[in-house]
Amino acid sequence: MSFNVSRETEQRLQLYEALIRRWNPRINLVAPSTLPDLRQRHIEDCLQIARHVTPDDGLWVDLGSGGGLPGLILAIAFADRPTRFLMVESDQRKAAFLRSAIRELDLPRSSVLSSRIEAADPLKAAYISARALAPLARLMPYLGKHLADDGQAWLMKGERWQTELDEARQAWRFALESHDSITQPGAAILKISEVSHV
Repeated sequence: MSFNVSRETEQRLQLYEALIRRWNPRINLVAPSTLPDLRQRHIEDCLQIARHVTPDDGLWVDLGSGGGLPGLILAIAFADRPTRFLMVESDQRKAAFLRSAIRELDLPRSSVLSSRIEAADPLKAAYISARALAPLARLMPYLGKHLADDGQAWLMKGERWQTELDEARQAWRFALESHDSITQPGAAILKISEVSHV
């Protein structure tokens, strides 16, 4: 299963894959056991978001970017859009990887904020993404703080997403659209908007 992308996007994705393989022995960007299937497990997985949204200009914030999943993948997929991408990553070594990758991938509208998410000033993001970061109930305060009033969050969640949803709804109100994951049975991509505290 792979998504059709332009030749330029494909070249960047291949370079990104090479960068992960080069850095991963020194910094654990992805689980070493997933490296043989890096394209499917990580890159194609993250590209799914690009099937559901086409950003306008404005700021796209990727929370807890780690090795750039999904933030850098989306910045590559939307490199021809006016959208600015900000990767929020508190781990200094991972932030260094992200900055190096942004340079090598030639993504001038992307940057890195090396900060804890809760310590950052409100970012008023038009879009927020996160993958394998925290349970939904722990993510909601971040969305409440950093999402613009008319913004939307795109969260990649595993098989327990329904349970996480029930827990999050105890303290938060939000609009929800769910999309089944194509790469991981039982997983989902959640679009969350209109976030407010109960």
